[in-house]
Amino acid sequence: MAVQKFEDLLVWQKSQALAVTIYKVFKDNNDFSFRDQIKRASVSISNNIAEGFDRNSNADFSRFLYIALSSNSEVRSMLYLSISLNFLSQDESRELIEMNNEISKMLHGLIKSIKN
Repeated sequence: MAVQKFEDLLVWQKSQALAVTIYKVFKDNNDFSFRDQIKRASVSISNNIAEGFDRNSNADFSRFLYIALSSNSEVRSMLYLSISLNFLSQDESRELIEMNNEISKMLHGLIKSIKN
């Protein structure tokens, strides 16, 4: 059975979970521009998956998945930066980076599947 709504996509569910975790982890961070940027980028992942899903073509969906992938990469880059800035320890960031890498693999797989 084909997926009927974006909420059924595991990659959307995992990207929502990543955004919730990012919000919780950085809620008390006093670098407001950093905190707001990583939060916006994390939310952008699932939002672009959702928006692209309801477009009229696989080409449009693919384009939005690439945007989601770019936002996911931005989050990962900021997670590495958060280690350098001592916002997170390497141990604290490891789980988030693993979640992020899993989403990246899933997005690549979904892009590949709709192109074929």
